[in-house]
Amino acid sequence: MPRPNSRPSASRRETPFPYLTQDMEFPFPAPSSADSNGIVCAGGNLSPGLLLSAYRQGIFPWFSEDEPILWWSPDPRFVLFTEELHVSATMRKTLRKRNYELALDRDFPAVIRACSSSPRPGQDGTWITEDMIGAYIELHRLGYAHSAEARQGGELVGGLYGVAVGSMFFGESMFSRADGASKAAFIALVWRLREEGFTLIDSQVYTDHLAGLGAREIPRIEYLSLLSDRLSAATRKGDWSTLFAGFPDSSEYRRVVLR
Repeated sequence: MPRPNSRPSASRRETPFPYLTQDMEFPFPAPSSADSNGIVCAGGNLSPGLLLSAYRQGIFPWFSEDEPILWWSPDPRFVLFTEELHVSATMRKTLRKRNYELALDRDFPAVIRACSSSPRPGQDGTWITEDMIGAYIELHRLGYAHSAEARQGGELVGGLYGVAVGSMFFGESMFSRADGASKAAFIALVWRLREEGFTLIDSQVYTDHLAGLGAREIPRIEYLSLLSDRLSAATRKGDWSTLFAGFPDSSEYRRVVLR
């Protein structure tokens, strides 16, 4: 998801680090050791095992092109409980018009690249570097990273991507080229995830956009406890267009949109 504009720089040089496959784990420093900005450590790489290890420990990468890889665990943590999703009357009307074709995992690379190139108010450039793009495309190939997409006339006009482990979805970023497109994809995804047993979405740090959809801040210690519980569930690994067939269909989608 979108991140705040202000970040400290890091002068520590990145040292060589082994490539970790998806089945390998790495013990990060405890999130409680993070500095006042939320940085836990720096360095390493973006191999699948290191990324998945980070998510399982409540940590995520975020850095600019001229920085080493920075690993974060902010306090408080910004999350959306799926039962608390707020859908405004305006968005309900937008969804009922069915102007957008909604899909999962149809073109993950296009979504992450669109997120990378979308301008952010008050931000210069992007934190979604080419290295990040390549790393998350690999996680998608392995069945852990997923996209929700909105199209109009066959053109991709909005969407988001994130990582799923256990019954946790870690939202990373979203973009919109048409009014309400990213919200439409996100709302439909949350409704379907809730039906599939997902009760919490990690949104990492506060944004007005997601606060308007019901996300809120909770203490990091509470987040880590909730995360631990949800990691005990089986990971829905694979192509979500197949695993979650019929998307955007869900009981809530039928109640709100198809009534």
